[in-house]
Amino acid sequence: MRVSDTARAARFAVADATDPALWHKARAALHDDPDPRVRAAALGAVVRAATAAARTVDDTTEHALELWRSTTADPDRTVRRRAAELAPSVPHVVPGPLLELLTDPDPLVAEAAAWALGEVAWEPPGANEVVRALATATVTHGDPLVREAAVAALGALGDPAGVDAVLSACRDRPAIRRRAVLALAPFEGPAVEAALAEALADPDWQVRQAAEDLRSAGDP
Repeated sequence: MRVSDTARAARFAVADATDPALWHKARAALHDDPDPRVRAAALGAVVRAATAAARTVDDTTEHALELWRSTTADPDRTVRRRAAELAPSVPHVVPGPLLELLTDPDPLVAEAAAWALGEVAWEPPGANEVVRALATATVTHGDPLVREAAVAALGALGDPAGVDAVLSACRDRPAIRRRAVLALAPFEGPAVEAALAEALADPDWQVRQAAEDLRSAGDP
């Protein structure tokens, strides 16, 4: 009897990352399984196996990176989103595929990519490209969830090149203003102080609270 798609996905979700057979089964599913839920679960298994292998001398991590890159172009948005969510756990992850996902037509995929970009300590020159892309998404993306995730990522990275976009987001809709105020934490300067002062008088109480919390955290 054929095992159901749900059962196959569940098997990958709970599989032992150190099982030598897991790698081969997951890789086969990524290439051949028609169900996106199974492919997404298999990707999670690949990343877990690669993380375990990263503690040893093993070429599994390199193969995992290649497989992860391939799933960022999967035709199903569920798999692409899962690829974005798993990116910070992928050994030696590179920013290029995530930058592509940041412009994905599905806003939930783009939101996940924005979050992931803020979770990795990127090295130059890739770091510069990441900050530019997040700044652009913060200011221009049509979906508010993506703008909110992007400004949060800029705050997490704390790169001075992103401060102008964060300041711009302080004038967006309330949910984004709240996130932008919190994202100001790693930055300083007259423009930042002015934005915090403005946020303290914001009509949204949660924006005011975020500004008060940030000010309190900075007090000696």
